[in-house]
Amino acid sequence: MSADPNRVILTGENPFIRLSAKPGAPLTTNASFWRIIFCPAGPGHVLYLKSELTENYWRIYSDNIAMARWLQTTVQGMLNTELEDTTTPVIDAQFAKSGDPRYFWTERVTAREQEITLTWHEIGDPLLIHTQPNEVPGRRYGLSTVLIPALSARLSFNGNQAAGRPWPIERDGRPFSTSALAFSESWTDAR
Repeated sequence: MSADPNRVILTGENPFIRLSAKPGAPLTTNASFWRIIFCPAGPGHVLYLKSELTENYWRIYSDNIAMARWLQTTVQGMLNTELEDTTTPVIDAQFAKSGDPRYFWTERVTAREQEITLTWHEIGDPLLIHTQPNEVPGRRYGLSTVLIPALSARLSFNGNQAAGRPWPIERDGRPFSTSALAFSESWTDAR
């Protein structure tokens, strides 16, 4: 056993929900949720959300604006270049979680006159993923995470449920989904 030679830049969780009307169709909802335990900008939560429920504009909810912006200029911006724009307002929010990831998981985001609920269920077998920085073309950062596919997921905004659903896909020859829990997640940068 040996230590990873790279610099750890963050650790936490990053469950996501990606919904569409049919397999391979454009996303109708794209939600990236982060619970950060450690990063240079401190701990906190952030939800990056684009959906027909947000009129197809990105909304950002966080309890640590510095961390939300840091993620946009690093890992989240790499994963989705639309989120590199740090002029999108960050809405102050509170966060709560519940559930048992073997069966279902719920994240609640509450902001002034807004309530968003993300729920994952029909949980599949976990996959342990590990990559090195620059191993995947276009991905500067390395990753170690436990991805847990969710064949069913829903997102509601002030009681209105987002259209579409997650779809089964394969990842490295294993059953996966367009929506998943991502726990024990650490991202690295080359020293």
